[in-house]
Amino acid sequence: MKKNKLALALIISGLCAAGTAHAANDRYIIQVDNNKKGVVKALAKKLGGDIKVDGNGFIAAQFTGHDLASVKGLLNNPHIKLIEEDHKRVPMAVYNDDAGNAMQQQLTPYAVYQSQADQVTFDANAGMKVCVIDSGLDASNPDFVWGNITGDNDSGTGNWFDNGGPHGTHVAGTIGAADNNLGVVGMAPGVAMHIIKVFNAEGWGYSSDLAHAADLCSQAGANIISMSLGGGGSNSTESNAFANFTNAGGLVVAAAGNDGNSVRSYPAGYPSVMMVGANDANNQIADFSQFPSCTSGRGKNVTTDETICVEVTAGGVDTLSTYPAGMATAASLTADNTGYATSAMENSGNAAGTAYYMGTAESVDTAASGKVCMIDRGVISFYDKVANCENSGGIGAVIINNEAGMLYGTLGDTNNTNIPAVGAALEDRAALLASTNISINIGTSDYGYMSGTSMATPAVSGVAALVWSNHPQCTGTEIRAALKATAEDQGAAGHDVYFGHGIVKAAAADAYLTANGCAGGNNGGGTTPGGDEISLSTSGYKSKGVAYVDLSWNGAATSNVDIYRNGSKVTSVANNNSYTDTITAKGGGSYTYQVCEAQSTTVCSNNSTVAF
Repeated sequence: MKKNKLALALIISGLCAAGTAHAANDRYIIQVDNNKKGVVKALAKKLGGDIKVDGNGFIAAQFTGHDLASVKGLLNNPHIKLIEEDHKRVPMAVYNDDAGNAMQQQLTPYAVYQSQADQVTFDANAGMKVCVIDSGLDASNPDFVWGNITGDNDSGTGNWFDNGGPHGTHVAGTIGAADNNLGVVGMAPGVAMHIIKVFNAEGWGYSSDLAHAADLCSQAGANIISMSLGGGGSNSTESNAFANFTNAGGLVVAAAGNDGNSVRSYPAGYPSVMMVGANDANNQIADFSQFPSCTSGRGKNVTTDETICVEVTAGGVDTLSTYPAGMATAASLTADNTGYATSAMENSGNAAGTAYYMGTAESVDTAASGKVCMIDRGVISFYDKVANCENSGGIGAVIINNEAGMLYGTLGDTNNTNIPAVGAALEDRAALLASTNISINIGTSDYGYMSGTSMATPAVSGVAALVWSNHPQCTGTEIRAALKATAEDQGAAGHDVYFGHGIVKAAAADAYLTANGCAGGNNGGGTTPGGDEISLSTSGYKSKGVAYVDLSWNGAATSNVDIYRNGSKVTSVANNNSYTDTITAKGGGSYTYQVCEAQSTTVCSNNSTVAF
């Protein structure tokens, strides 16, 4: 044994005299039996090795200035099984926000990359305008082209340019934050917006408010209505308001809802409104995103209509956007001068110092004094971890997630700690634990994160404005069809209730319209004959033995429309978006309906079938 130790010592002494060639980070993994690990660790430390990880069956150590070939001399020791380079790993999320501080530089949110909005140039001369019906837009945020923004006040809600909370400002930033080297950049940077503040001080409004707002949007010359809101129940007043906007050539976009169930929310559930779900940065559906069925009715009266369920999705999980001044909390994390994504937990302030790994920080450890504690999530609460760090003399805490993704959390209502604490992603764990110096900062910001289909909706609205600005001759219904036709399929193959057609892709939609024109190809997404001009839904029922079928449609441009049943024309009626057909035949049967523009057999709706 003494001979082996001496040989090992001589070999490592040779390392210390070796040339300057070295691996990128001078770190190596040494595989060793656990019962012999102490001997190898002691020798490695004695001969200049800095132990970084003490794992099960291995250690990781840094030998500054030495390459792998030199360190492999350790293999002469029988206790060591293998030595290999400790490769650097970086986060592998499909899309990421730019790293940095939005108060000091412009950052691009991940949803912009995910939706290809960075690959299409917004045409500011096309006259696009998005009407944002929400909680107002805070006039203090500098990340907007304020000369392009107008607004209206709803009764009792106050000035549209005074925030009613951060929601409306966050939504507007996702749509149109300016490309101005500051803060964030929106999907359609600098697009004209008309803001209508409909939420009262308690944070809610009524469907009548929305119906009135739709009219105000029209008067303001808006092309798109964006609504990150919703609720249960439908009514014809609200439905007709949005159908009228759509029939006039506009596009209405609304949120599917955040309860993670199959309940249909309104106004998103109206056929004239494009329902939007939320996905995350890894192209996975958000667990809160609602997924109503595309069918309605019961038994033999069931009908299918994809305009009453999720049609597309966009990034809506941990979305970075604009906030009213100072209302957000922002954090930054730097390890050995490299920035990493992070989230603020508690306690504003700064901390910079040597990193100290505290494991899960289940007890006081005086070795952490004067250092920034690196802590794994698990076993005890976040508060207890940070308290143990502070009681150890630690000056700041970084809690690393134990599952994929960023750690978001707080220290609870009874928090009495004082040191700044931030969360970090599991994907960055190895790099963070390998670092020597850590710097964290928590402070107020004009930019922050929110999650919800409320965040996905303005992303789709902004993408629609971006694409439409390059094809201004198209109608909103045609833009809607193009976004569906070119969405990236996710989830179950083909159309499904979670993603609809998939994640919106701006560059793909732009190319599609360039190649096919406004009418598109493959029926504008394969759902409606004749270029997806008219969308139809039907519902059948019986009363006193007589069968009735309610038809509801949008997208027809003529003053009258022709109603077809089972391929034969039934009647011509005024184009008021609804008609009730009476079935006089006795017994059951199946009836397929279609609505066409007057005297046309090509500009027609999808077929919709009712069975009795």
